[in-house]
Amino acid sequence: MTLILTALALWAAGFALNVALANGSARDTQVVRLAVPLIFGATLLAMWELIVRGAEVPTVILPPPSQIAQSFAANLGLLWGDFTQTILKGALAGYLIGNTAAVLTALLIDRSDWLRRGLLPLGNFMAALPIVGTAPILVMWFGFGWQSKAAVVVLMVYFPMLVNTVAGLSETTSMQRDLMRTYAASHIQTLTALRLPAALPFIFNGLKITTTLALIGAIVAEFFGSPTLGLGFRISTSIGQLDLAMVWSAILTAALAGTAFYGLMALLEKRATFWHASQRKR
Repeated sequence: MTLILTALALWAAGFALNVALANGSARDTQVVRLAVPLIFGATLLAMWELIVRGAEVPTVILPPPSQIAQSFAANLGLLWGDFTQTILKGALAGYLIGNTAAVLTALLIDRSDWLRRGLLPLGNFMAALPIVGTAPILVMWFGFGWQSKAAVVVLMVYFPMLVNTVAGLSETTSMQRDLMRTYAASHIQTLTALRLPAALPFIFNGLKITTTLALIGAIVAEFFGSPTLGLGFRISTSIGQLDLAMVWSAILTAALAGTAFYGLMALLEKRATFWHASQRKR
């Protein structure tokens, strides 16, 4: 009971500190912007640790963060192999193929109204396909290696990226396009100088959305067949062994990879679209 009360007091202290920082005179500084989420996350982890130990929750239901950290540190080599198999091979390959295909398709759709009417509904149909139904089929087609996971990822990222790119290419106004025509600009010149730059915020929005979709698709696909490597395989087998600390270690690996991947896309977006209103400092 003492540990639970300590957890509640810690939460109150962390909440009060965050409110003070967020509303203080230095709230717009880089240090405060980093400190607020770090304090919030550290408070949640500390509460998790104290409540699980104070309530004597069995580790097969929910292990404390300290046990997860120990398992993570003790299995770094194994988790690196899983990371390579799932993220660097399956998720990354499918991410690159699916997003590239979506952008190229959007450029074709932009040139043809009948392609827009034909391919967009087809893309909507593909996005509605349940992964638990398509993953086993693709595993049968492409085998148990990373290729079948990449195929699942392609299906998951293709449509969101297609919709965002098509919307971005339609972002320019008729006055802007008329101005390019007065300069005798060709379609390629108009595309590269006006329409693609205007579409970049939409494209990067699609890239950020599909980072998480790629990760989810690759991990879930491994539940339906994989070699003896992979984060999905590790989660599945560890659950069968009631090794919840290892399950959470695999989840932590995926979360760290997804956060880093998303952060990389956000950084690239900031560099590439520094001129856009969304990137200007208020």
